[in-house]
Amino acid sequence: MAFRRATVIGDYVDVNASFLPEAETIFANTYVAAQMITLSYEKHMTCMGPETITNLTTANRGLQLSDISLNLPTTIFKGFLNDYYDDEGWWALAWIKAYDLTRNPRYMTIAQTIFQDMTYGWDNGTCGGLWWDKGHTAINAIENELLISVAAHLANRVASQDKSAYVKWAKSTWDWFQATGMINVRGSINDGIDIKTCKNNLGQAWSYNQGVILGGLVELSRLTSNSSYLDTATKIANAAINRLGDAKHVIREPCEPNCGSDGPQFKGIFMRNLQMLQQAAPSPLFATTINANADSIWANDRDPNNNLGLIWAGPYQKGTASDHSSACDALIAAAALEAKTPP
Repeated sequence: MAFRRATVIGDYVDVNASFLPEAETIFANTYVAAQMITLSYEKHMTCMGPETITNLTTANRGLQLSDISLNLPTTIFKGFLNDYYDDEGWWALAWIKAYDLTRNPRYMTIAQTIFQDMTYGWDNGTCGGLWWDKGHTAINAIENELLISVAAHLANRVASQDKSAYVKWAKSTWDWFQATGMINVRGSINDGIDIKTCKNNLGQAWSYNQGVILGGLVELSRLTSNSSYLDTATKIANAAINRLGDAKHVIREPCEPNCGSDGPQFKGIFMRNLQMLQQAAPSPLFATTINANADSIWANDRDPNNNLGLIWAGPYQKGTASDHSSACDALIAAAALEAKTPP
């Protein structure tokens, strides 16, 4: 999806500053073009995680939603807000990354606007937490991790007089998250909670759920100067590597080799957030894991045209843009690690 690829581009600039002018153009085009699109899609929770089905994309130049007559069981939206709070969180993080690189205030403004919409989905009745969708059908780990991460990122960047609300959201959501039991006895994060019991639903421990929280906790530690957040992040990362890594620490998603439309992006999300944690709380295991995945992708999951696939341990199978961008996350994480390693 566009928001994930924008984030990958931003991460690439961190290791290759000469790409910034091109990245600025991509950010600017995405900012404008995404708001000229009217898109209708629906998402379902499946055994392979969230699955997105796109029904319609059409250029929107002054077109009113009332002008469109379609018998689709979904909401039509435009811009960076839609019916799914996890999607909104991804957009917010992408624009924060764009702001970090360009210092263009419009990217910070849109990230704050997106975050505000996310807060409207907080459940004050059923189980607490942020609903996955505006239809209130599920409460999952991912959108709540994104809420924590976006709030902490914003708190670390806004003016001091605007900081307190973001601090409160980040800390209170993390407190709620810990209390739900979604972090299981093995230290891994399951997919969500059962809204009938408000307890861990024992769903799959997807790699992106192990990853997003790492970035959120790194930002919380920076925000509060409290190293306990890094200690918790380290435990989660260790558990994820032990659970999802093979003997060489190459990460494998449980859904492989068929991970649908969204699943191929999960491992890349884990790797970019593991690199964030490595920068804040270095660990030999994290460094080994980052390098092992990058090396394996390059050796075993690449075709003659340098297209990258889903299965990082190999063999290569023809991939999609999502497969490629996710694998690029791992390569960029390794490049960032090398850049910070003394000669």
